[in-house]
Amino acid sequence: MAELAHGTGPKVKGSKLRRDVGPVGLLFTAIGSVIGSGWLFGAFNASVIAGPSAIFSWLIAAAMIMLIGLCYAEIGPMFPISGGVVRYPHLVWGSFSSYSMGWIMWMSTAATPAIEVEGALQYATKYAPFTVFAKEGGVSAHVLTPLGIVVAIVLLAAFTAVNYFGVRLFSQVNNVMVWWKLGVIVLVIIMFIVTALAATGGAAAGNFVSHQFAPGGLPGIFVCIATAGITFSFLGFRQGIELAGETDNPKRNIPLAVIGSITITAVLYMLLQVAFTLMVPQSTLENSHGWLDLAFKNDFGPLAALALIGGLGWLAYILYFDAVVSPVNTGLIYTTITSRVSYAVGRNGNGPRWLATNNKHGVPYWSLLLSFLVSIVLLLPFPSWQQLVGFITSATVLTFGTGPLALMVFRRVLPERHRPFRLPGGHIIPFLAFYSTNMIMYWAGWQTNSKLLIAIVIGYVLFAIYGLTGNRKTMPRLDFKYGLFWIIPWLIMFGLVSWLFDPATPVIKGTFFWVFLINLGVSLLVYLIAINFTLPKERLERYVADAEEESAIEDETLAGGKVG
Repeated sequence: MAELAHGTGPKVKGSKLRRDVGPVGLLFTAIGSVIGSGWLFGAFNASVIAGPSAIFSWLIAAAMIMLIGLCYAEIGPMFPISGGVVRYPHLVWGSFSSYSMGWIMWMSTAATPAIEVEGALQYATKYAPFTVFAKEGGVSAHVLTPLGIVVAIVLLAAFTAVNYFGVRLFSQVNNVMVWWKLGVIVLVIIMFIVTALAATGGAAAGNFVSHQFAPGGLPGIFVCIATAGITFSFLGFRQGIELAGETDNPKRNIPLAVIGSITITAVLYMLLQVAFTLMVPQSTLENSHGWLDLAFKNDFGPLAALALIGGLGWLAYILYFDAVVSPVNTGLIYTTITSRVSYAVGRNGNGPRWLATNNKHGVPYWSLLLSFLVSIVLLLPFPSWQQLVGFITSATVLTFGTGPLALMVFRRVLPERHRPFRLPGGHIIPFLAFYSTNMIMYWAGWQTNSKLLIAIVIGYVLFAIYGLTGNRKTMPRLDFKYGLFWIIPWLIMFGLVSWLFDPATPVIKGTFFWVFLINLGVSLLVYLIAINFTLPKERLERYVADAEEESAIEDETLAGGKVG
């Protein structure tokens, strides 16, 4: 464990965190977490919004996520505690801030198994009517049919059952799954590029300009960052940071895992976008009247469908198989993560203590059941992969926004604390990272963000009910004012900007590019308030010590038994 805030305090005894993970292992973990169902749909969805110019969308998204990830790369080795995204706000601003970010993070992680199931069933529509193309909530997408909803619930129940009895056996094959996912992506890129160029004598390169390079203009390039699954495809990078306490050289390995995983996957995703653009037949583009209305047979599974069109039937079957295996792999992992987030809420006293009750397999079963039920509920307002991806992106990025803020607070309040890795540039990278979170959330659109804000309000209502009816003796100090002065204004301004200047249906028209400046002002205001209005240093140090002690206890209780 890392040292306490004063730099010379005692370390937590015992072998709770073994530093056995080397640079390759940590990098590999991060890459495996990044690659989910996003790559199966991202190239097609991005092409429909931005055309061939979507390659820049992947590049911009990678740069923005890199900025955010680098902030966590400094904090992670400093505080190698589980659930850092939720716990860092608690250390800096107290329980109200921790609950706010914990609720939002919990919703986004609970939605991930649901979206992975939707992704698998969308590709499986080739074999049964699990989805149907329809316009739902103003968005044209493949939405779940009644049969699809039933099968989705069954799959979610299976995830829950496997987790209830433990996932050790499953985790043993996870490395094999990572190799499989990487191999399939590389295979698709190579075969698509070679086939497209060979079959057309190089004429396929004309796809980049024949129907406009950027049919959606500059707004299309930015909007698809949040709505096409592009940002979603990078969000797993933080899993490398979650293992901060288990790596043998944090100063070297954490930055390598963050920078390496985002860079490698960004290169793969951009090459896949190029390969997809080349592989679309000219006749298909002409029949679709360009990229913005792109459609072809079996496009519910776009990559597999293009493989079939190009005569690569064997590759199509690999893709259909991968479209089930990879999302199931990710869904199982996130079912575990979701239950552990609610477990942490129970242990921290921000929710009922029964959420932190484990079965004999060391699994928080009430948290697991609650996660299962919420995943089912999220299928109703978001019955398609494309609709749910915007919600997860906006919610997850919002919680990531606290990382850059917490980083600057730790630098100001705890300058003497040991930092295995330190970002250069002072405020530059943290501020740009926070600004990036606000821009990505804006690009998700009001239709998505309005539902997110409603969900946040519901969370506060539940928190108030728990505060009135729960056991006050187990509730932590709220520290309400420290979160109130920046979280609530941030959410209000985020909502107003999203509503007034919505990229699709703005109340004030012709302002899309003005939002770059508007959000710059919003980001600066919230940034300055958040990093200066924090817990007193003495209380912050006490919370740091409590969190490290709590992490040690958690290591024991998660191995079996329940909270006393």
